[in-house]
Amino acid sequence: MEEKGYVWFDGKLVRFADAKVHILTHSLQYGSGIFEGIRAYKAKSGTALFRLEDHMERFVCTSKIYRMELGYTKKQLADAVVDTVRKNRLESGYIRPFAFYNDTRIGLGVSGKKVSVAIAAVPFGSYFGGKAKGIQCKVSSWKRINSEIMPPQAKASGNYRNSILASEEAKDSGADEAIMLSAGGFVAEGPGENIFMVKDNRLVTPPPSADILLGITRDSIIKIAESCGIIVQEREIHREELYTADELFFSGTAAEVTPILGVDWRQLGSGKTGPVTKLLSERFSLITTGDWEGFEDWLTYL
Repeated sequence: MEEKGYVWFDGKLVRFADAKVHILTHSLQYGSGIFEGIRAYKAKSGTALFRLEDHMERFVCTSKIYRMELGYTKKQLADAVVDTVRKNRLESGYIRPFAFYNDTRIGLGVSGKKVSVAIAAVPFGSYFGGKAKGIQCKVSSWKRINSEIMPPQAKASGNYRNSILASEEAKDSGADEAIMLSAGGFVAEGPGENIFMVKDNRLVTPPPSADILLGITRDSIIKIAESCGIIVQEREIHREELYTADELFFSGTAAEVTPILGVDWRQLGSGKTGPVTKLLSERFSLITTGDWEGFEDWLTYL
């Protein structure tokens, strides 16, 4: 599918196989790219892009943090996403806007180096494959980066080296995914997901001060929960609270809503998806396909 598809590359739609860069490209060598992840859903009124404008806003904000001149407005980028999805005739899947220094000169400096922007749109299923019923997690020995080291609220390629270390460590131990702590020792997030805890009928999630990425799906879940009458708290979470939570789940563009059934080989509750997680997952799914009123502005139809 991908090899027969198209990529938007510096303002033009080119065949997937023709979207190439040199082996010495700066962002390949130094991890200096920035990106977004957007879901396309097969909705009742056609293909729908979930919170497209919010993703483009974060993409532009990340570029400002890293002083990367994209050369395109938010609207131009949003239009390019629509064009790419439409050209690929994608009914549902994953869209990856990516900006990088397309320059072969060796050296850390980026001043004067060319910035390229590419957008790919590919089929994409469940992030955790056959683990839709829930996953097992391990608290990582690798701490989440913080603003004294790198900007955690920027969605930048290099940041994810930290995430990869944590995720691979967890998988090597027999778990499905990692949970990372902040430098202060509080729960932060997963390697590529935000985390939520249900305790005493309240939905709790780490605050921005826990060095999290401000996830767009995270924001969606908070708003959906509030619309359901669920009390939401943003507060610091101690590691040991994970072990006694009524429910835990990840949220993210790729992960959507993924139940966590155990942490550090401690089973949570009955070992099955809890009622609050189930409610929020079902409601999220209905919203993304245009089958629930009140959140229509989150969807951009082709």
